[in-house]
Amino acid sequence: MRLVPLRVEARIGTSNPSAPVTGTGAVPVGVLEVDLAEGAGQPSMSWGLFNRDDHAVAVRSVSIVFGLGDVVEPVRIFRHGYQSWSPSGVATFGVDSDPSASAHFEFLQAVHHADQREVTTAGELRSEWVTVLVDAAGSALLAGFEAGTGHDGTLRLRRAQGGVGIELHTEAFLGDAVLAPGERRALHGVIVQHGDGRQAVELLSAWAETVGRSGGARVGAPYQVGWCSWYHYFDAITETAFMRNLARAADWPFDVFQLDDGFQAAVGDWLDTNDTFPSGLPGLAGAVRDAGLRPGLWLAPFLAAPDSRVATEHPDWLARRREPGGGTRPLYAWWNPAWGGGHDGFMYALDTTLPEVVDHLAETAHGLVEMGFSYLKLDFTFAPSVDGVWADPSRTPAQRVRAGFEAVRRGAGEDAFIVGCGAPLSHVVGVVDANRIGPDVAPLWALEPSAEIVAGYLDVQPATKGAYAATLARSFMHRRLWVNDPDCVMLRSTHTELSPEAARTWARAVGLSGGLALVSDDLALLDADARAVLDDTLAMGRASDSAARAGTSAVAPDLLDHAPPTTFTAARHTLVTDPTIGSSQI
Repeated sequence: MRLVPLRVEARIGTSNPSAPVTGTGAVPVGVLEVDLAEGAGQPSMSWGLFNRDDHAVAVRSVSIVFGLGDVVEPVRIFRHGYQSWSPSGVATFGVDSDPSASAHFEFLQAVHHADQREVTTAGELRSEWVTVLVDAAGSALLAGFEAGTGHDGTLRLRRAQGGVGIELHTEAFLGDAVLAPGERRALHGVIVQHGDGRQAVELLSAWAETVGRSGGARVGAPYQVGWCSWYHYFDAITETAFMRNLARAADWPFDVFQLDDGFQAAVGDWLDTNDTFPSGLPGLAGAVRDAGLRPGLWLAPFLAAPDSRVATEHPDWLARRREPGGGTRPLYAWWNPAWGGGHDGFMYALDTTLPEVVDHLAETAHGLVEMGFSYLKLDFTFAPSVDGVWADPSRTPAQRVRAGFEAVRRGAGEDAFIVGCGAPLSHVVGVVDANRIGPDVAPLWALEPSAEIVAGYLDVQPATKGAYAATLARSFMHRRLWVNDPDCVMLRSTHTELSPEAARTWARAVGLSGGLALVSDDLALLDADARAVLDDTLAMGRASDSAARAGTSAVAPDLLDHAPPTTFTAARHTLVTDPTIGSSQI
């Protein structure tokens, strides 16, 4: 199986020009010119974009379209999700389809796809940032972008026009970024590697190693064990409950003690607590430090509630959305009914193309670190990628997200431990220390189909099975792009719908991943059996993480065979799971 360059396509407003590729060099595509060059090693193909018009032009995307030569159908594809919560796993071309092909819900598509407006055609399969294809003859091909800081990269597998053959569209998604007259813009190169079907995970690991090295990935942090308030208390956490668990933490092998959502005066006002936390953030951090632990804090830095102080005092800091009848209004980037507020839980996005906003983000992060919180979990960080009216229209969605993360890093300092969550993964290499690589867990194993909120998107809703699938599918990223955060373990046997076997299965998967291991229970509910499960989890975790540091991360050998995978191997341990019910043996 090989890639044969066919043409270059662009999307510019309502225009979709294309031009054939006859070799390297300049390819005129409408008012654009795309320069193609063979890479010397990595990447395999380099390219750039030139606006040869005397007017500014908004570019939605530009793609190199390859034909698949010497391919034997059917073709399996590793579909990598856009952000932390987006599913990743194997699909079969001609059998499976992208959820957006049937569910045209732009608000949700903005969260889980680089391009929220592009609804896939029937039969198309898309992957973000990287993919692996395996055909019926056992030939494997990896295609992936060398980075994601300047723009997104989407890979679309489509049937060729006329129904004969298969095409792979390698799409640089710029999200209507405006190019000035005569402007040249480099695009992220495309890496292509070949192997056989048994080498799919090795191809992904090698790609991640290359991308992490070139992107300055932060992979040196120590193995982390801790406690998080979320999956027992959710947003009903109080200072009383937090301090009660802190008093019990001395009996547990924790490094970090992290307060999650529920403390803030309002979404966006992160330095102030609500009435259920009368000691304020400095008091909480001081209590955690006095207990010999590292204070951790959750925040959603790029969102603001309509009734928050930051939104009401600085309405000019909000990204905007065009109204059908003309004019603009603040851009809604997320909805969470639990947050309430004046707009039923709809949250605004801060405009990270404004210098004032990035300064505010840096100052907020600096203030939190000064209070004592040197472990920051940044959530819902896809917000700056949503289509809207941004102060600097030349910035791509990737650049808007990256600007926000870089501002937080600048304010927090190099010694702070930053965890990305709800993050478009390609945008944050080199700025986060750890990254959530799956959807939220929940105190249950799997959701019933009737619980699906939007057709096709059940797997993005909180459930432990989805986190299990993502932990295996993205295990190759650990210690290459960041430290993997699979999400919390839950060890309690009451106040939960997780069976003891499912809880043990999930804890084993977290341990074998080598990633962050945070407990999220009321510690008063945990007995000796729960402690034994955690001790086993941490023993596996430390061994697996040590192996990853030496270059051998945990692997799911059947990643391209089963959705989700059933086998997970690391540091001389193999976990075999029945993912339908969460049973396992090791």
